[in-house]
Amino acid sequence: MDLPVINSISGEVAEGGGCASHSCGSTDDQLGHLPEHIRAKVHNHPCYSEQAHHYFARMHVAVAPACNIQCHYCNRKYDCSNESRPGVVSEVLTPEQAVKKVMAVAANIPQMTVLGIAGPGDPLANPERTFATFRELSEKAPDIKLCVSTNGLALPESVEELSKHNIDHVTITINCVDPDVGAQIYPWVFWKNKRIMGREGAAILIEQQQRGLEMLTERGILVKVNSVMIPGVNDKHLAEVSKVVKSKGAFLHNVMPLIAEPEHGTFYGLMGQPSPTPEELQELQDACSGDMNMMRHCRQCRADAVGLLGEDRGLEFTMDKIEDMEIDYPAAMVKRAKVHAQIAQELEQKEQDRQFQAQAKAALAALQGDVPLTRPVLMAVSTKGGGVINEHFGHAHEFLVYEASPVGVRFIGHRKTTPYCEGGSSCGDGESALDETLRVLKGCEVVLSAKIGFEPWAPLEAAGIQPNGEHAMEPIEEAIAAVYEEMRATGKLDEKPELKQKVA
Repeated sequence: MDLPVINSISGEVAEGGGCASHSCGSTDDQLGHLPEHIRAKVHNHPCYSEQAHHYFARMHVAVAPACNIQCHYCNRKYDCSNESRPGVVSEVLTPEQAVKKVMAVAANIPQMTVLGIAGPGDPLANPERTFATFRELSEKAPDIKLCVSTNGLALPESVEELSKHNIDHVTITINCVDPDVGAQIYPWVFWKNKRIMGREGAAILIEQQQRGLEMLTERGILVKVNSVMIPGVNDKHLAEVSKVVKSKGAFLHNVMPLIAEPEHGTFYGLMGQPSPTPEELQELQDACSGDMNMMRHCRQCRADAVGLLGEDRGLEFTMDKIEDMEIDYPAAMVKRAKVHAQIAQELEQKEQDRQFQAQAKAALAALQGDVPLTRPVLMAVSTKGGGVINEHFGHAHEFLVYEASPVGVRFIGHRKTTPYCEGGSSCGDGESALDETLRVLKGCEVVLSAKIGFEPWAPLEAAGIQPNGEHAMEPIEEAIAAVYEEMRATGKLDEKPELKQKVA
């Protein structure tokens, strides 16, 4: 029997599919139960909607250098173009420079919908710079969504000012609701002109975060909560965080893996704190998804990121290049509106196709009996965006990972890697990069790409990962569903994956 593709907006599979939105755990299929006015706010927000991130771009401007807390996982770096993680920037901008950059990017990347201030420090610890940027953008670029990400310490005193601008999305990083856990994450907070250490400081931070969250939701501002998963510190505690923030009105929870490589210079990195494995992260996200809408497509972007999630076009828009650009923003707004309308039409058609497919397959399932209880399978996909398989295996900087099962296809997350082939006539010099990719793809049984060269084919098969280049330019979920059905029909789902996987 064919595999149903879960409706990416409603999460519904007709009777016989057996998947409710809260059990599926992906982002968009968990938004289906939300009121229409909320879904309307996030449908083109790439940081809030898993579907939107394939089509719409975002940018961050780094106008907030100061921070009012210290986190063991954070090391803010300036003038750094070689790292992709929060707190890293190449340029700290004045509000005037930030506004000019936003208008230049929006004029040149018509898919852009969102401007966020996320650092490199805390935006609300730099209120003058942050709100000066927002005030001017509200006037000059009214078609851009404005967002802010904060640790929440200064949030309650900033809520009124936030509500005055075109800001209806706020992200709060909440790693704990227990001060004893917080004391292991935050060595200090700077509160009322004093540095307050340990548990006392963590308790103040938690209280401010929860109060600010309640104040935002009371005013109808959407709140996403970010949490960093730190094995042995808060990993067992984050399910409780999900319950608490949901009860206070947050609508989306983004559990991110700790980045703790020693070369980043963070306390955790230097002390050897491990990052979670992809399997550990997925297990925790699944555990939290029963209580909270779960975001799984976060890229943990730089504080000056530009472009689609998963790409960074910041070097195209440095201030020296922007100075030479002529920007006709009214004309750019017209062009952007047309592009957005075209995307919306495409997404609407895809949604209608998904609904028809789900209904047809559900009807077939009703005729044939219950969905067979075959095991789930993880599949990796290389894509440049657009929701289709359109990237060469050797050019991929990351792979999107999906789980196929008898009840549908759901997005699990992304895994970064070093491209095996940078585009030469031969990719035979990429053995070390291929080894890294094999490790990154651990647990996946299939990798789907627009094209896969000869050299990596045998190592992938030897690692228990079946290369598949037969679905180029096809929609991702449909291709995965088709491959899963092929595996079922040929008896490959009867094999135990642990016997196939050989990657250490």
